[in-house]
Amino acid sequence: MAITAQDVNKLRQETGAGMMDCKKALTEANGDFEAAKDILRKAGQKIANKRADNETSEGAVLTQISEDGSTGVAVAVACETEPVSKVADFQELAQRVLSTAVSTNAASKEELLAAPQADGRPLQDHLTDLMGKIGEKIDVVSYETVKADKVVAYNHSNGKLGVLVGLNNTSGTDVTEVGKDIAMQIAAMKPIALDKDGVDAATVQREIEVGKEQARAEGKPEAMLEKIAQGKLNKFYKENTLLNQEFVKDSSLTIAQLLEKTSKGLTVNEFKRVAIG
Repeated sequence: MAITAQDVNKLRQETGAGMMDCKKALTEANGDFEAAKDILRKAGQKIANKRADNETSEGAVLTQISEDGSTGVAVAVACETEPVSKVADFQELAQRVLSTAVSTNAASKEELLAAPQADGRPLQDHLTDLMGKIGEKIDVVSYETVKADKVVAYNHSNGKLGVLVGLNNTSGTDVTEVGKDIAMQIAAMKPIALDKDGVDAATVQREIEVGKEQARAEGKPEAMLEKIAQGKLNKFYKENTLLNQEFVKDSSLTIAQLLEKTSKGLTVNEFKRVAIG
């Protein structure tokens, strides 16, 4: 049967696929719209399968804080190239991912991708559809939530880095500004844990062994190696755990001291740093 321009445009409006892809799908489906949609979805799945191992080093990180300020959500939606990350279809998809995360309060990335959309299909299908349209791998590479008395978000200007920081024991103090400062600190200094208790045992042991080897290479006595390694470990904690880091805006304060100075008992209970690339 003859495929009209109106038919092609209608399918394009419903699927977001390119004009030529829509015409080809309608021709293959003999004008059957539902069959044409299935053909387009299968094309997207083929691309997804073919590019499954490709690196996704571009994309967008989006954050959102609940109206009461107690919950923050961050998602990272990645693609292969920077030009794709800038197109409207990709940006709209990233916003769809964030909106779905907020509305469903999904417990995991897998649950998020399985969440049904307005058309009844899971979110993952919409990612697959866009993969078929643009020919690149698209993936949700991070999905994080933070809950606290007050959650503050920071989004870096490149659009590829976001931070959530949760503050407890605010005691009615407006902690937005200090929360933003701490979120920017996390973005820049990349702490691996809140304090030393949050550093996993394998990392601690590795740092001790590295410290011993460095001291041994410097010719230090074997009897002194453990003590020297512990000293190096304490330096590691100071540089790599948030509460022990020097505040970048005032090196006379640690983050723990900054919090106490802002409001007695104020604490960071959790943070998430989400980045692409």
